[in-house]
Amino acid sequence: MSLETQIMDQMKDAMKAKDEAGLRGLRAIKAEIIKAKTEPGANGQISEDGELKLLQKLVKQRRDSLEIFEKQNREDLAKKEREEIAIIEKFLPKQFSEAELKDAIAKIISETGAASPADMGKVMGVATKQLAGKADGKAISAIVKELLAK
Repeated sequence: MSLETQIMDQMKDAMKAKDEAGLRGLRAIKAEIIKAKTEPGANGQISEDGELKLLQKLVKQRRDSLEIFEKQNREDLAKKEREEIAIIEKFLPKQFSEAELKDAIAKIISETGAASPADMGKVMGVATKQLAGKADGKAISAIVKELLAK
């Protein structure tokens, strides 16, 4: 079942349940899907990889907004962002824990033969491809820096 079909089914359920937060998050995903399908060269379709990137982009946008709202003590807006993040993350693959992420990155470092912080670019290139959808880019970067600094 495609992401779009899943979203439409869940939107119907959210409307019946009068779940405003769920509906808001689902509508955001649907809007991004429609936008992606109408981009030049998309031919009205999105690959599974494209869907994954789209969801990650939505979560990243909301996390950035959440950070700003928390700094400005706008709990009302921060709450909405948290709700939407929870809805969008339901459609993403299970995220790695910090320990799992460290293990995966340590393995990548040994595979690439990286030895110093100067090799960070080499490790990041491989890590972002292998861990796509399973970990946030900021978390990957922080752990790569930490492990290469040792």
